[in-house]
Amino acid sequence: MHSSLSFDQAPPISVPYRFFLAAPLFGVMAGILLAWSGGESLASRWTPESLALTHLLALGFMLQAMCGALLQFIPVAVGGNVWRPALVANTLQPLLLLATLLLVAGLLFNRPGLSSAAVPLFLLGVGGFVVIVSLSLWQTPATGMTLWTLRAAIGGLALTVLLGALLVEALAQGLAVPVVELTNVHLAWGLGGWALMLLAGVSYYVVPMFQLTRPYLLRFTRWFGPLLLLLLLAWSAQVLPDAAPWSRLAALPLLLLVSAYAGMTLWLQHTRRRKIHDATSIYFRVTMLCMLVFSISGATIVLSPEIGADPRGAVWLGVLAFAGIFVSAISGMMYKIVPFLSWLHLQRLGAPLSAVPNMNRMIAADAMTGQLRLHVLAVVLLLSAVWQPALARLAGLMFAASCAWLGWNLLVAVRRYLAFRDQIRAAASHR
Repeated sequence: MHSSLSFDQAPPISVPYRFFLAAPLFGVMAGILLAWSGGESLASRWTPESLALTHLLALGFMLQAMCGALLQFIPVAVGGNVWRPALVANTLQPLLLLATLLLVAGLLFNRPGLSSAAVPLFLLGVGGFVVIVSLSLWQTPATGMTLWTLRAAIGGLALTVLLGALLVEALAQGLAVPVVELTNVHLAWGLGGWALMLLAGVSYYVVPMFQLTRPYLLRFTRWFGPLLLLLLLAWSAQVLPDAAPWSRLAALPLLLLVSAYAGMTLWLQHTRRRKIHDATSIYFRVTMLCMLVFSISGATIVLSPEIGADPRGAVWLGVLAFAGIFVSAISGMMYKIVPFLSWLHLQRLGAPLSAVPNMNRMIAADAMTGQLRLHVLAVVLLLSAVWQPALARLAGLMFAASCAWLGWNLLVAVRRYLAFRDQIRAAASHR
């Protein structure tokens, strides 16, 4: 096990589990919404259904899982002391759940009042999370690029939520703001400054540890985060008057940087010591392949005005980003994190090692592999549905089924943890 892990600082197991178990439910809702609305919802990024689908995945699936992972990762991996994590989780999660549902309902049914009601909840919930997590990240004595990247990701989250709040209020109040450009910047910081930055920071640590690869090249980790921030800032200048044409020159370097991260990770996986692939490593490979396709597709759209003029191009990129990249990455990480946490907390009960089950017993390998295959099928169908709308309902059903299976597998792991925990406690009480 990794020598720098601080097991004594791990929060109660209920803290990450409550977020992990909630995340797949939003994926199920997104799939059902697509199956109900049909192919017209994928005709443009601006349809009410498309906006609702985007935020179900971004704020429901992704934000839930990523907050839960951070509350666990920061104390254990970087030694940050998160203030009262159980209280934070118990307070934060209901705010995020309610805010997400209000925002999605407001977008879907064109009710600006519902979307506006979500804004203070997001500012309070995410703002509190950002403050508490930032304090733990800045006070830890740890060093290294993982820590730096996590700090940058938290800043990206804060900026994403502020931009989203501004957009909601601008639309509700009829404020004169450049909506399209502001939306582009909001999306870029959400996917790049928050989600990709966090994925990179965590992968620097967990890919070598869990997938037994070489470490990421030090010079790559030193430059990836700062370059990503600089390019995002350049892209963000499009909200300024007369700056849009030259600010969009940052698009191609951004895509090149993203593809470099994906290529580096695939190379590390290809050269790793353990050649047997399980569902978690394959999930990460799917993530990186989707990231490469995203980069190539984005470059094609930028360089070809005719293709870029088709509104379905943006939807194609959105499906790749949300379903192909981040749902895949998060699913694979949860399949590794949940069994590991179960094993860790059972071991901390003081039972003999023989009484602590192997991590592989928490979730059956066949169940993870089957769910992985269904997810890949769902992503392929979702991408096909962008150009063949008749496939949208089937794609939605497959995606909902995949997320439901993911949730069930995680629930099985939790139930097995509770069963083993009760057995260990019962044995200890009879000694």
